[in-house]
Amino acid sequence: MGAGLWMLWVASENNASADKLLLAPSASAAAYLKTLGRAQLSPLTHYLANEQNRSLFEVWGVVQIVLGGLFFFLLLFGTHLGKFPLAVALLMLLIVIGERAGITPGMEMVRQHTDFNPDPSQRARLASDVLNFGYKMAEWAKFALGAVSGAMLVWQERRRSLDARKQVNVVDKADYRHIDR
Repeated sequence: MGAGLWMLWVASENNASADKLLLAPSASAAAYLKTLGRAQLSPLTHYLANEQNRSLFEVWGVVQIVLGGLFFFLLLFGTHLGKFPLAVALLMLLIVIGERAGITPGMEMVRQHTDFNPDPSQRARLASDVLNFGYKMAEWAKFALGAVSGAMLVWQERRRSLDARKQVNVVDKADYRHIDR
């Protein structure tokens, strides 16, 4: 499973941990939470979980851009692959930049709108669902392109090593003894 899909799982677990904290607090926190009341603390704990999720998505977006750029330049300058693997790597990088520039800010905006709203509108829920679906599809597309790119790298290395072995055998043949080494 892709790392971005893992980020969605972490985000959902962070939101669930806010509920777990209020339902089963530690012994030292139970007395404090009892004086404040669970109903008043629930929006605050969910807000803090959402802020943590926003921070994680922000950092993950920057990390993906850096890793995608490094992967593209590694393929460009470190291998002798053709244009197709470079195009796949560039497409992955463009998807990451698109996520970072379009989907993630939209998700943050919708979540900030619904943080302290106990019953968000149908429009806000629909926007959240659409943005989450778009993020998941972008993550699956990157995962599929990464698998294609990895398969091409493995296949290319195997083919290249077989060609290299043939070249060594050609030099070692008896007919080519006249070549100075």
